[in-house]
Amino acid sequence: MSGPNFDGGFDILTCEDDNEEHPPYPPSNHGSRSNVWRVSMLNVARGNLSAVVLAVLAVVLLIVDISLGAHYNNLTDTHLTAEDVEQIRSEPTFLEDSSKNVTTTMQEAQKQLDSEMSSQKETNWELEHQNKRQTDYKVQIDKMKKDIASMRTHLPMIVGGCRHCPPGWILMNSVCYYFSFSESAGFKTWKKARDFCKMHGGDLAVIDSKDKENATVKILLNNEDLSKPLNGFWIGLRDFHEEGTWKWLDGTVLVEGYWNDGEPNDANDEDCAAVYAKKNIFKAWNDFTCGATMKWICEKTPTSTS
Repeated sequence: MSGPNFDGGFDILTCEDDNEEHPPYPPSNHGSRSNVWRVSMLNVARGNLSAVVLAVLAVVLLIVDISLGAHYNNLTDTHLTAEDVEQIRSEPTFLEDSSKNVTTTMQEAQKQLDSEMSSQKETNWELEHQNKRQTDYKVQIDKMKKDIASMRTHLPMIVGGCRHCPPGWILMNSVCYYFSFSESAGFKTWKKARDFCKMHGGDLAVIDSKDKENATVKILLNNEDLSKPLNGFWIGLRDFHEEGTWKWLDGTVLVEGYWNDGEPNDANDEDCAAVYAKKNIFKAWNDFTCGATMKWICEKTPTSTS
C-alpha cells in the first residue's frame, strides 16, 4: 500500500505481514538470525516463568482458603451459647459464696477446737493431780465419815434458825470465812495471823477437801489483781513438830494436798503453808518460813438466829 507524501511523491507503506514474507531489507549475515532466535527463546522463558508464578499463587491461595475454612470451623466448634456465657458469669459469685461458707465453717471449727482445748486442759490438770495421788479407799471412806459427822454438827443450827456471819466474813459451805484482802489489814506472820483469827472466835482456815479448795481459790481469783505479784494467804497447815508430816490445827494429818510443782521443799526451814490465786487449783499451795509476813484466811462457825 502506498500513500502520498508532502514532497509530491509516494512512500511505500509496508505491512507487518508483508515484512514476514518479503522483508524490506535482505538479511545481511548469519549473526542477525542468531539474535532473532535468542529473543524468541527469551520470550518463551518469560512465558514459562509467568506460568510458574501463577501456579504458585494459585497453590498459596488454595492453602489460605483451606486454612480460613479450618479456622472458621474451629470458631464454629468453640462458639459459646448464651447458657455457657451465663454460667461463666455466675462462676465468680458461686466461688465467692463457697469461699465464705468455707471461711465460716473454719471459724466455727476453730471456736469449737478452742473450747475443747480449754476443757481438755482442765481435765489434764485433774488427771495429773489424780496420777500423783497414791491413796487407798480406806482414806476416802474415813474422809467421807468425817464430812458426815461435820454435817451432823451443823444440822442443829439449820433446825434452830438462819445462820449468819459477822460483817466482812463470807458464809461458804456452812462456815464463815475471813479473807484479809483490805490494805488496812496489812500482812502478818503465821502466828500473828492465827492470833487474829482466834481473837475473832475462829482459827486459820482448814482446806481438807477439793470442794473447799475450789471455793477458796475462786474467791482469791475474783478479788486479787492477777497483773501484780500474787499474795500468799496463810492457812491452818504446818509440819512444825515433824518435818514432812503436815497436820491441820486440829491435829489431823494431811491426806490430800494441792501443792505447786516441787513443793513443799522446806528450802529455808519452811514449816507453814499458804494458798495462792492459781487457775490450776491443784497447784495452789506453797510452804514458807512461818516468820514471813503474808495475808491470811480465817474460819469459824456461823451464829444462828431463831
